[in-house]
Amino acid sequence: MITRDLEVEIGKKLFGGKAIIIMGARQTGKTTLLKKITKNQEDVLWLNADEVDTIALFENVSSIRLKSIFAGKKIIVIDEAQRISNIGIKLKLITDQIPEIQLLATGSSAFELANKINEPLTGRKWEYKLFPLSFSEMVKHIGLLEENRMMPHRLIYGYYPDVINNPGKEKEILKQLSDSYLYKDILMWEHIKKPEKLLKLLQALALQLGAEISYNNLASLLEIDNQTVEKYIQLLEQTYIIFRLPAFSRNQRKELKRAKKIYFIDNGIRNALLANFNHLELRSDTGALWENFILSERFKYLHYNNIWANSYFWRTHDQQEIDYIEEKDGILNAYEIKWSIKKKPTLSKSFAKTYPEHEYFVINPQNYDQFLL
Repeated sequence: MITRDLEVEIGKKLFGGKAIIIMGARQTGKTTLLKKITKNQEDVLWLNADEVDTIALFENVSSIRLKSIFAGKKIIVIDEAQRISNIGIKLKLITDQIPEIQLLATGSSAFELANKINEPLTGRKWEYKLFPLSFSEMVKHIGLLEENRMMPHRLIYGYYPDVINNPGKEKEILKQLSDSYLYKDILMWEHIKKPEKLLKLLQALALQLGAEISYNNLASLLEIDNQTVEKYIQLLEQTYIIFRLPAFSRNQRKELKRAKKIYFIDNGIRNALLANFNHLELRSDTGALWENFILSERFKYLHYNNIWANSYFWRTHDQQEIDYIEEKDGILNAYEIKWSIKKKPTLSKSFAKTYPEHEYFVINPQNYDQFLL
């Protein structure tokens, strides 16, 4: 059993008078995490909202009925809670009227669950996001030396728990995940009439990994309008399949201001969308895979360690660029992310002059662990 970084954090919050909500993409281990957290607890009631009788249980429910249903229980777990109508109000009812019970809930679809819980549960919840396994979690599980040896494999197949736990079946598992399983919630709730457009968009984003994207170009490629492209990208981000990196600018004339790059939370999903699992030595996109890996793992690291920082890339119209900028406590940290250790990049003179209060680092296969641990 691989210990998740959130396990200790959530354990500390038990019986603190607030609901605990865990959100994340499908198959990231939310259910497994809660089973481990509640394993040694007494009087746990587990409800799966994928089951019809669980949904029926919460229809037209009152606090009196809830008290009778939960009588003698100390912990209530509601898995896939977004499937229950008006779930936020019902979670609030439990939290307010039965304060002695610890309520735990999971949801696979951020936009759906968040829209339903944020207002009713304001001040009444702890909210966490669970991603696929992280570099940090695997280092704690198998050690830094062994995880370093696995790096080429991780760049191709990623960190989904089923992928990690079923060596030899990586392609089969990733194909199942990428064949709509990860984003079927979007298809279900948003009533998308042409799901093939969503898949084509994902494939286009996978091909443009680490490059600036143009909504106009994507709209033209997919034969849909810009607004639909932007909506699909927002939904894919809200369901933890991709994340956006905006351009950094302090209104300097030559800086790009509205550009965005898009990365995938998991390398394996990106490669599955392109049906490309070739080894690194046979690929032309190794640098992009490395950049995606480093940024997605940094994304997880910041979240799990409660580090508040703004993340950007930087580029000028004359093509001076920096891969990644992190703004924290008034300091700009500039990072170049390079797969080759032979190439020694130099910091843009324009950036150094415009932003003298900065720190500069190069992330490569020899030192990346210091950036992710």
